[in-house]
Amino acid sequence: MLLGFFLIVLLSGCSGNQSALDTPGHSADALKDLIILIVAVCTVVWLLVVGFLLWALARKREAPRRDNDAERRMRLSVRVAVAVTALTVAGLTVASFTTTRNLNSGNDASLVVRVKAQQWWWQFIYQDANQQPAFLTANELHIPVNQDVRLELESLDVIHSLWIPSLAGKLDMIPGRKNTITIRATRPGVYRGQCAEFCGLQHSHMAFVVVAEEEPSYRLWYTAQAAPAAEPTVAEAAAGKTVFMSKPCAACHTIRGTSASGTSGPDLTHVASRRTIGAGLLETTRGTLAAWIADPQTLKPGNNMPLVPLTSNELRQVSAYMEELK
Repeated sequence: MLLGFFLIVLLSGCSGNQSALDTPGHSADALKDLIILIVAVCTVVWLLVVGFLLWALARKREAPRRDNDAERRMRLSVRVAVAVTALTVAGLTVASFTTTRNLNSGNDASLVVRVKAQQWWWQFIYQDANQQPAFLTANELHIPVNQDVRLELESLDVIHSLWIPSLAGKLDMIPGRKNTITIRATRPGVYRGQCAEFCGLQHSHMAFVVVAEEEPSYRLWYTAQAAPAAEPTVAEAAAGKTVFMSKPCAACHTIRGTSASGTSGPDLTHVASRRTIGAGLLETTRGTLAAWIADPQTLKPGNNMPLVPLTSNELRQVSAYMEELK
C-alpha cells in the first residue's frame, strides 16, 4: 500500500502543462528520450554496482594471497571497469550533443517571434510578412500547431533563461547576445513557460503561457491583436481613457490607436484578452487590474511600475477602461 502511494506521487509529476515528460513538441520529445536514456543507464549501473557489492559481502572468505593470477585478475577487473565507464560517459555525451542540436533546428520556420526578457516579464514581438514588427504582447505567446516557430531571444537587463518544459529545453538569454530556439507544438493546448535563471527578487514570478491553437483560431487571434484598441463603449471606460492619457501611464505603456506610446512597460492594447497579468501572477479580471494599478509594489515587490496617485473614482474608471481592451 505504501509503495503504491509512493509510485502514484512520483507519477503525478509526469503530466501537466509544465512537465518535461508530457511533451507535445519535437524538441521536448528529444529531451524526454534523453532523460529516459540517462535514467535507464544510471539504473543499470546502480544495479550492477549493488549486485557486485552484495556478491562481495555474501561470498565465502578466502585466505589472503598474493600470486600472479590474483594480480592479473585485479588488473583486468580495473581495466574493464575503466573501459565500461569511459564508454558509458562517451555514449551519454554523444546522446546529449545530438539532442542539443534539436533546439536550434527549423531555420525555415514559418513564424518568427522576437522574445525580450526583462525584470520581471516577457515581451513577444510578432512580425508581419515583411519581417517588420506587427504588434507586441506580453507574457502570452500564441503559436499555430504543427508549425515550426523560431524564437529569437534577448535580454534587456540581466541574465534570464527561457524554459518551456513541454515544448523545448532551456536556453539562456544573455545581455548583448542573441540566441534562437525552435519550438513546435503537435497538439493544441496551454503550456507554461518560466524563467529558469535566477534574475532577482521576483524571479519565481516571471512566467508566461504558450497557447498552441489550430491555424484558423490562431489567425483570428493574430488579426485581433494586430488591430488597434477599440474605443470605449461605456461612459465609465471613456472617462478611464481620459484619466489614463493624463497620467504617467501613457508615458510608460503603449495603447495602439491612442496617444499612449510608452515603451518601458508592457503594451496594453489588448491587455484584457490575456489570461494573466504580472507575468502569471494574477488572473486577468477587473478586480486584479484595479489592484495592480492601485499598488503594484505590494503585489510584486521590486517591479519597475511606480505608484500612480489615483482617487478611488479614477481607479474605477481606469480599471473599466482596461477591462474593455480585449
